[in-house]
Amino acid sequence: MSSYSKVRAADGTTLRAWTNGGTGVPVVISNGLGASPSAWPALAAADNGFRVVTWHHRGLGGSERPARADAIHVEDFASDLGSVMDAAEMDRALIVGWSFGVNVAFEFARLQPDRTAGVLSVAGVPGGSLAAMYGPMRMPKQLREPVGRMSAQLLPVTGPWLTILAAAMPRRQPWVQPSEAEAIVQEADHLPALRSMLRDFATHDWEWYSQLAVALGKHPPMDVSATPFPVTFLGGRQDSITASEDIRAVAATIDGARVRILPTASHLVPLQYPGLMLEELRKLARRSDLG
Repeated sequence: MSSYSKVRAADGTTLRAWTNGGTGVPVVISNGLGASPSAWPALAAADNGFRVVTWHHRGLGGSERPARADAIHVEDFASDLGSVMDAAEMDRALIVGWSFGVNVAFEFARLQPDRTAGVLSVAGVPGGSLAAMYGPMRMPKQLREPVGRMSAQLLPVTGPWLTILAAAMPRRQPWVQPSEAEAIVQEADHLPALRSMLRDFATHDWEWYSQLAVALGKHPPMDVSATPFPVTFLGGRQDSITASEDIRAVAATIDGARVRILPTASHLVPLQYPGLMLEELRKLARRSDLG
């Protein structure tokens, strides 16, 4: 049975951590910024063969804000990931990252490679996230980072509903063809989870959320070409938050990396394809030494 607990981070910040209560291969979810476990319907089940843990980010979802106001960068989040693993008594685990959480997953893997058995990277890139935004909207690459930073700074105004809906909706009808729509419908049981996540997002302090987004956006692109463990990259073909061509480019630098671009314009890939998330995690587990 899933449950929450309190975890003390390295700097003393109290984090609200979660587990699916399952047994099996250890998995840590490095979630999208401010997302809750409800974003991962299939991974949240206790009988899926994985022991899954995650946590709410600093100052969000019941976790404390750090005593030091600037302790909100990717390195701090990566340290929190390690603290959650320690509390769960996980020596090594598969790390699942989504969106900004991909930065955190790869930063943790850089700092503690011996504890990382593999990474499932969903709709994100390891560093330089703001520069990967708005690619399908044909925005020049040199403008993406400043526009992305401005979008993060405007979050207190736009709020959760506009942000989530913008991430979920296709921009133009031709981007999702009828055959692709049929594939999406096969995994369309994500609406209850979307409602749950929207309720969670509605409780956020958006001034604070904006500060986190701006700080995380400063994380520079990482060179992950020497990654020693298996990696799978998933993304949406016309996702405006993380351009699929940037995901492919990073995957091409890692020997043996698996990449799968899905027929969607949504950034909410874990919600839209819960069964596929579980399928790809199982494949990653078999490629790792934990499977």
